[in-house]
Amino acid sequence: MLTWSSIAQEVPLLSNISSRNNISLNGKWNYIVDPLENGYFDYRLMPFETNGFFENKTFKASELQEYNFATSATMNIPSDWNTKDEKLFFYEGTVWFKKDFKYTKSNNTKGILYFGAINYDAKVYVNGKFVGSHVGGYTPFNFDVTDVLVDGNNFVVVKVDNKRHKDNVPTVNMDWWNYGGITRDVVLSQVPETYIEDYLVQIDKNEKGIVSGWIKLNSTVANQKLTLQIPELKIKKEVITDSNGMAYFKVKAKPILWMPQSPKLYDVTFSKSDENVTDKIGFRTIETKGKEIWLNGKKVFLRGISIHEEAPFRQGRAWSKEDAVTLLTWAKELGCNYVRLAHYPHNETMVREAERMGLMVWSEVPVYWTISWTNTDTYKNAERQLHDMIYRDKNRCAVVIWSIANETPHGNDRDMFLSKLAKYAREQDNTRLISMAMEVTKSPNNVNRLEDNMNQYVDIVSFNQYLGWYRGTNESCKLMQWDIPYNKPVIISEFGGGALQGLHGDKTERWTEEYQEELYKQNTEMFARIDGLAGVSPWILVDFRSPRRQLPGIQDFFNRKGLISDSGIKKKAFYVMKDWYDKKKEEYK
Repeated sequence: MLTWSSIAQEVPLLSNISSRNNISLNGKWNYIVDPLENGYFDYRLMPFETNGFFENKTFKASELQEYNFATSATMNIPSDWNTKDEKLFFYEGTVWFKKDFKYTKSNNTKGILYFGAINYDAKVYVNGKFVGSHVGGYTPFNFDVTDVLVDGNNFVVVKVDNKRHKDNVPTVNMDWWNYGGITRDVVLSQVPETYIEDYLVQIDKNEKGIVSGWIKLNSTVANQKLTLQIPELKIKKEVITDSNGMAYFKVKAKPILWMPQSPKLYDVTFSKSDENVTDKIGFRTIETKGKEIWLNGKKVFLRGISIHEEAPFRQGRAWSKEDAVTLLTWAKELGCNYVRLAHYPHNETMVREAERMGLMVWSEVPVYWTISWTNTDTYKNAERQLHDMIYRDKNRCAVVIWSIANETPHGNDRDMFLSKLAKYAREQDNTRLISMAMEVTKSPNNVNRLEDNMNQYVDIVSFNQYLGWYRGTNESCKLMQWDIPYNKPVIISEFGGGALQGLHGDKTERWTEEYQEELYKQNTEMFARIDGLAGVSPWILVDFRSPRRQLPGIQDFFNRKGLISDSGIKKKAFYVMKDWYDKKKEEYK
């Protein structure tokens, strides 16, 4: 069972927020850009206690007025400020947001203020009172704000700071845009005083023909009657909570298993006398046997693609169902049965749509490149993000891999940091596979040997390699041999190269579609020589914004490794990969 450590006034996450009784706070929010944080610190750099932008002050004509939410510009939330305000395209710092809303208080009801994600450091105020803070840009959090809500008019103010710092997760150096803002849904959820906080339903790992799990209340209330219903399986199970507010169950069942070609989901209801929570849940098994991955007792090859959470066509942070469906439809057109959602937990809608569409998911935390390995707070931050990722998506059968890192440099401090993360992930969930994106950088005598001390902590040995782009030429692939000395499945978590869509030339000319096309041809031919290869996820589905990629007329602040352009046009390499996947699909029928 997932554990929880109380942090300030934050309360454990409301699982499956979309099924709750919610008041949406999406829409227009007033905002104030505050690069010097004048709304938080006085001129001696001391934090304000009873003054500042977190108030909803109405100014009199005789008063000094240097800020005013009421006359400030508005921004649609969810969104990122980089693409909503052209003056903020490169901005990293603090922006204040404010939203007015109406609320009717009622007895025996709590108000839980839920944020899908804020990047990166958030401080939240309701009706002028500080209710809590959260650090981390890609996971949800919520506060119990019952005691600060009033009947009638209310307001919420959020201080958002996306400045990068060395000890953050991710750290200062990264290869994607640092989109700032309130980037996912905001809702005020109305729940009973004692409510269903969390639950788990899955095929029992140890007993065949059994569905097991638990239901958790927010309070340590014993002898509460709860009901689990899965009508299609003719399951109606009543359970009683123990002194911890937990109720466990085991029921006989033979569900149709979820699989990419037939992504079966069941309607599931958890209820008590004054509350119903509904979900759609699928059942499947995932395991490794030697160098193979087995889904539902059958060997499977993961035909994948890596995806950033960047909106198709318009760019900016993706968050909507429409964004998810567009990106995942392109993945399906490529022939994928799996997506690597890099390099951080994507929004819940993305994971649920992947599940609905029959795509297995690799989900990752942003332990990326060179983290502050010896900093205790950095580790705690990474562990918290890992916890929250697993906590939110533990009932999503599409998620088959938890990834704990990407392209991290070898060393004792790194090994200690990552081994602790791997062990923690397995404590939280022992039903999925653990992996991380290692890297291969050396090739003496045209032999790549993968050596990484983390091999003992993962179920799948995954690595990134860029033959033909950062190493050698496309012709190098013809000579390359591979030595991977571990009896575990292998996934190439990244490979690829850049191309500007519409730029054509000889296949030896960098940045042309023909060069990228040749790179994919040579790499996919080379894959036949990799023993134990069980999947690939090329980098990347769509061109995405990155401040590292500045080459004028070619990159223009886009990473151009996408198989699809930022305007949605498929490049020639897309069809090379599609043909290869079509053959793999036939091979693994």
